[in-house]
Amino acid sequence: MFDFKYYTPTKVIFGKNTQEQVADLVKEFGGTKVLIHYGGGSVVRSGLLQQVKDKLDQAGISYLELGGAVPNPHLSLVYEGIELCKKEKVDFLLAVGGGSAIDSAKAIGYGVANEGDVWELYDGKKKANASLPLGVILTLAATGSEMSDSSVITKEEGLLKRGYNSDLCRPKFAILNPELTMTLPDYQTACGCTDIMMHTMERYFTNGGNMEITDAMAEGLLRTVKKNALILKKDPKNYDARAEVMWAGSLSHNGLTGCGNNGGDWMPHKLEHELGGLFDVAHGAGLAAIWGSWARYVYKNCLPRFKKYALNVMEVEDRGSDEEIALCGIEATEDFFRSIDMPTNLRELGIKPTDEDLQTMARKCAIGVGGKKGSARVLDEAAMLEIYRASM
Repeated sequence: MFDFKYYTPTKVIFGKNTQEQVADLVKEFGGTKVLIHYGGGSVVRSGLLQQVKDKLDQAGISYLELGGAVPNPHLSLVYEGIELCKKEKVDFLLAVGGGSAIDSAKAIGYGVANEGDVWELYDGKKKANASLPLGVILTLAATGSEMSDSSVITKEEGLLKRGYNSDLCRPKFAILNPELTMTLPDYQTACGCTDIMMHTMERYFTNGGNMEITDAMAEGLLRTVKKNALILKKDPKNYDARAEVMWAGSLSHNGLTGCGNNGGDWMPHKLEHELGGLFDVAHGAGLAAIWGSWARYVYKNCLPRFKKYALNVMEVEDRGSDEEIALCGIEATEDFFRSIDMPTNLRELGIKPTDEDLQTMARKCAIGVGGKKGSARVLDEAAMLEIYRASM
């Protein structure tokens, strides 16, 4: 077990109709002029955006709008938001949507509050000193960005997808109404459930030491998402299942499931970032497509964890060698992904990278992580390329 810091300052308002409290929350955290940042037309079609604007109008809070956040959110829109906020003297950001809108809003907040090019944060060239305060109304349970310290942005030039972590960007409040996720396509729901599980597994498969209580919470969260993902496939309007998944998404990425394990592994995410950057695939689907190849490459170096996962999460039989049990757990995970229509390789993901593409992704991934990274097993560029090739 390692020493750790656990910091989760976000105020969570969970339940039906909680979006009606948005104006009071903005006021509570000092907002007087708000940028409402959102993605495509779903928040417009559902009436949620209008409801938010009505509440701000009634409270006398002025606001501007910036839509257009897309999956793998673009740096160009971040620049647009920064310029708008500076020009209009915005003092509070409100992200309405999923992880893309939230991550984009976080980047805008950094860009307004810090001198220079915001991309330098994501490119590892400098650190943030401040950020505009941010509130969230979540419509997609997936990334956990509503409580996390992380933000991921894609720079269109060079097709680079990079993340930046700082407690400065943690939202002041997060409004979580499971009903707002009920209109999601089944594919997006499944992608979200996959991402939630991956955030937990990244922290679980480590050689960095672990705590029994942290492991138990992580395993319980994984079982809960697995169970409710299957319920939602059959019954997308099931409120209780939506609620379980939504809360699991927040807990999976606010640091709770990583206490005591020295930071986690994170290589499946780093490998997927290059898929997202080059091919613009859905993040959760990309993770599912790469995970099995990564797991088979690293499991022998992290065998006790993979065995424990197989027994306690995937509920395989405790029969055979540790290696056989671990492999059964990997296979069971891929079977689960297939059961919710997630891909387990790049062909099923719908992309056909050339070997040159794979080499480019491995090179970019190695550069992005500073040469080597991993806890279950440390990976260099050659290992990254081997995993990409295996995922074909």
